[in-house]
Amino acid sequence: MTLTQRTTGPSPTRSPGDRATRRRRTGRRLAVAAAALLGISALVIGGPTAFVQGTTADKQYTVASAPTRPVALVLGAEIYPSGRPSPFLEGRLQTALELYQAGKVRVILVSGDNSTQSYNEPDGMRNWLIRRGVPASKVVADYAGFDTYASCVRAKEIFGVNALTVVSQQYHVPRALATCRAVGIDAIGVGDTSVRPDSRTWQWGEFREVGANIKMAIDVLTQRRPTLGPRETSVDEALAAS
Repeated sequence: MTLTQRTTGPSPTRSPGDRATRRRRTGRRLAVAAAALLGISALVIGGPTAFVQGTTADKQYTVASAPTRPVALVLGAEIYPSGRPSPFLEGRLQTALELYQAGKVRVILVSGDNSTQSYNEPDGMRNWLIRRGVPASKVVADYAGFDTYASCVRAKEIFGVNALTVVSQQYHVPRALATCRAVGIDAIGVGDTSVRPDSRTWQWGEFREVGANIKMAIDVLTQRRPTLGPRETSVDEALAAS
């Protein structure tokens, strides 16, 4: 028996022009995808920072130019085991002291971390101010200000503060201001620059704000609930007595 082989025509081949067109289309798709990814990244990373800077620029003052507010909110920072504030925290406290002495605020609310028995930012802050002449009745401590967002929310919901001057390092003030205003506080800010000569730490703080602004945006949008508790009247009483 004779086997016959079925023959077919030659398989079509792509011309060099077709291959070049296909490569161009693939390249365009990759370029569009890369541009979209860069755009999304820029929005996620740069958007919160642009918002913070843009909405708080006219709310930042010096001690001399600051409008009067009833309360200064001093945000916590590192404190040494001896109870002495670190240079960055001391700069914040000095700024609050000058605001009080200038009659720009009547009560100082110090808000910081007291998550363990061996670490207590608020008492160290409070003692520093009292030793420099601020009456003890005018310095109120918030022991659960574990971050900027918590300090702002607690100032509003626990201590009933509706207007304040927030005090921190100059690079931190815009985020603190934006946070306080986002939770319903009529806030202005005064920033300390006394520790700026410590350029490496200062530069790291500025760089860190990029990520911190993203976290702030998430906290505000999700309305994260920090550690709260019963309403406290200590700020009300201090203001009533002044």
